[in-house]
Amino acid sequence: MSATLIWFRQDLRLQDNPALHAALVRGGPVVPIFIWDPDNEERWPPGAASKWWLHHSLKALDASLRERGSRLVIARGDSLEELRGVIKVTGANAVYWNRRYEPHAVARESWLETALPSQGVEVKSFNAALLNEPAALLNRQGRPFQVFSAYWRQSVAQPVPAPLKLAPGPFPAPVAWPGSLALDALELLTRMPLGATLARTWEPGEAGATRRLRRFIADGLADYDERRDEPGRDATSMLSPHLHFGEVGPRQIWAAVKASARGSGVFPPNKGAGAWLRELGWREFAHHLVFHFPQTPVYPLRQDFGRFPWADDPGGKMLAGWQRGLTGYPIVDAGIRQLAQIGWMHNRVRMIVASFLVKHLRLPWTQGAAWFWDTLVDADLANNTLGWQWTAGCGADAAPFFRIFAPVLQGQKFDPKGDYVRRWIPELTRLPAEHVHSPWKAPNHVLAAAGVRLDGNYPRPIVDHATARDAALAAFRQMRLSR
Repeated sequence: MSATLIWFRQDLRLQDNPALHAALVRGGPVVPIFIWDPDNEERWPPGAASKWWLHHSLKALDASLRERGSRLVIARGDSLEELRGVIKVTGANAVYWNRRYEPHAVARESWLETALPSQGVEVKSFNAALLNEPAALLNRQGRPFQVFSAYWRQSVAQPVPAPLKLAPGPFPAPVAWPGSLALDALELLTRMPLGATLARTWEPGEAGATRRLRRFIADGLADYDERRDEPGRDATSMLSPHLHFGEVGPRQIWAAVKASARGSGVFPPNKGAGAWLRELGWREFAHHLVFHFPQTPVYPLRQDFGRFPWADDPGGKMLAGWQRGLTGYPIVDAGIRQLAQIGWMHNRVRMIVASFLVKHLRLPWTQGAAWFWDTLVDADLANNTLGWQWTAGCGADAAPFFRIFAPVLQGQKFDPKGDYVRRWIPELTRLPAEHVHSPWKAPNHVLAAAGVRLDGNYPRPIVDHATARDAALAAFRQMRLSR
C-alpha cells in the first residue's frame, strides 16, 4: 500500500494523535514530516523563546519516533512544495494532519486541501488541539459566542472522547527514507542566550508534558482554586507551553482529571479540578474567538476601542521601562523579569502586568501582545489575543476598562510576604514584607539596611498610581463621548 505522510505542526506527540492514529489504521508506510514555514502559517514570526521550545520538542519527537523504528523528516520552505517533494520521492498518496485554528494556518490548510487532491493525493485533517471544534459551537442566534460562561456551559455539555492510544510496536516505515535537514538547519536557537536557564525550568516534549501533568494532578489539583492566584507558590500546572505545542492534548487532560476521581462518580472531583478545567475552557474560548474573529490579533473586537486616545511615549521610554522590569512597582517588575528569565509568567501577574501597560501607561495593548509573543515559551496567538483584549476591555467578555488594578494592593493581596518579588528582584531581597511592594514609601534607614538605593539599584515608580488612574478613566470617557 502507498505511504501516508503525517504532517506534524502543533501536535508534537504520539499518543492521542488522531492524524497519526488514522494513518496507522489506514495501513502502509507512515512518513512523519515537520516543515518550518512560519511565513505562511504564522501571523508574526515566532519569538526566540518559542523557537527554543520548538527545537527541543522536535528533538524529543524524533527520538520517540526512532524508538518506534521511524524518524522525523525535517524540511524548511513552502509547505505545499515540500509536501509535493516528499510525495514524489516516497510515492505517498495521502497526507494527514491535525488542524490549527489561527487565521494564517486556516488559510494555508484550505489551500492545501484544494491543491493536493488535484494531484490525486488523499487529504484528511483531524482535531487534536481542542475539546470542541470552533465552528461546532454557536449561540442560540447561530452566531459565535462572545460570553465565556454561556460558551462553557454548551462546551461541557458535549461528550469528550477518550484519548486515542497507540498499540505497541514499530511503525511501518518506507523502503527508503526521503532526505531530511538536520534540526540545527532550522536555526531555531540562534537568538536564545538564555537557553541554559530555560533548560533548568522546562522539559519540552511529550514525556515532559506527561510528567508535569501527573505531578500536578497528584500534588496541585485538589487545592488549585485556593492557591492559583499566589505567584510565590508552585501552585499552577505550567502546562501551557506543552499544550501550545501539542505535546499533551485537552482530551488527555480531561481523562487525567476523571481518573483522579478514583471511581467516585463525581466530576469534577473537587473545586480545584473544576477551577482548573475552567481554565482549559478559557483556552478553548480563545481559539473559538480567533477562529470566528480573525481580525482580533490586530484590531479590537469592540470597534469603539479603535478610537481610544492612547498616550504619547516619546522615544519609547515608558514601553522600554515596562519591558525591562523597571517600572518601580515590584509586582509588575517581578513578572517581567520572570518572563525574561524563564519565558513564562504567572497568570495572575500577567493580568497585573498587562493592566499596568494599558491603564497606567496608556500604551496600546498590541504593544504588550507583541512583547509577550516574542518572549513567552507558550506564545499562543489565540490565548495572547484573548488575554490582552480582556485586560484592555476591548474583547469578548472583557473586564471593564474602568477596572484598574492597583499594583501595590495586588502585590499585598497575592504576594503578602513578598516571596515572589524577592525571587525575581534580588535588589529587594532584604526589604521587609511591609515595604517590599512599595519601597519608595520605606524609611531611609530601612532602605539603607536592605541595600536598596532608589533611582540607584531600583527605580522609583515611573507613574503615580492615582494620577495614572484618573488619566485612564478620563481617556475612557473621551472615547465614549467620541461616538
